[in-house]
Amino acid sequence: MGNWMYTRGLHDLGNSVYAYLQPNGSWGWSNSGIIVDGDVSMLVDTLYDLKLTGEMLETMRRSLPAAAQIDTLVNTHANGDHCYGNQLVGDARIIASARTAEEMLEVSPASMAMLKSQAAQLGNLGAFFARIFAPFDFEGITLTPPTQTFERELQLRVGCKEVRLLEVGPAHTRGDTLVYVPGDRTIFTGDILFSEGHPVMWAGPVGNWIRACDTILGLDVETIVPGHGPITNKQGVMRLKNYWEYLLREVRQRYEAGLSVQEIARDIRLDEYATWNRTDIVPTRNATMYSWWIVSASNA
Repeated sequence: MGNWMYTRGLHDLGNSVYAYLQPNGSWGWSNSGIIVDGDVSMLVDTLYDLKLTGEMLETMRRSLPAAAQIDTLVNTHANGDHCYGNQLVGDARIIASARTAEEMLEVSPASMAMLKSQAAQLGNLGAFFARIFAPFDFEGITLTPPTQTFERELQLRVGCKEVRLLEVGPAHTRGDTLVYVPGDRTIFTGDILFSEGHPVMWAGPVGNWIRACDTILGLDVETIVPGHGPITNKQGVMRLKNYWEYLLREVRQRYEAGLSVQEIARDIRLDEYATWNRTDIVPTRNATMYSWWIVSASNA
């Protein structure tokens, strides 16, 4: 694996495959990518708003002639920071898993804009919401859903490059998809992988997420572009898998001992992951918000 700096912008992964990174990788600061062969291109995910997506596309177009007209866009999952910019490539074929396409319709940009405008009325949760989403502008976004869906697996080509879409959800969301480029030993994981950061689980169960990690580990990949955080390799995937296995084991022990959700969340030590990003959302810091997370973990 190359030694890529975790800096904002386009990173050449070799053989016309590129990652677009957005430090610091916390709430909304997602990664994207583009796969190119000749004058054909496939974009992997858009960004959280039109300004960020427009800046990304302009950066790609300056560096890559094939990005002047994106042929295909793949959305790895339904969270807005991976699809709210879709309208800027609306002429492309947009592909996602069927479950992602359904879930994408459930939280609109307009509803995010409304929540942001009303955050001051929502107490502590509203203050948290206002802070983490302050950098993003949800106004004027037209939700642009997929035009093609699939289930489980879809094989595509970008020019002569083989690209495999592997549905591994429900885990982070209901329809998580990996974008695997076998010939280049590269994979875009969407939010199945938060590199050096605490993951967020909207769907679960934990066991499915662990199996998704195993799927990546079983592939011939060298370069791994996460949904958030720096580019990594299989060691990064193994570290996240170990994180989930540790939490699952610790939660089960306390759950079986009769501790409450809040007691479980506050009792688990995460010292080994103290340097990871997103520490304001891990269970020990917000037991109430993540009570469903603990229960789903205990029942995985």
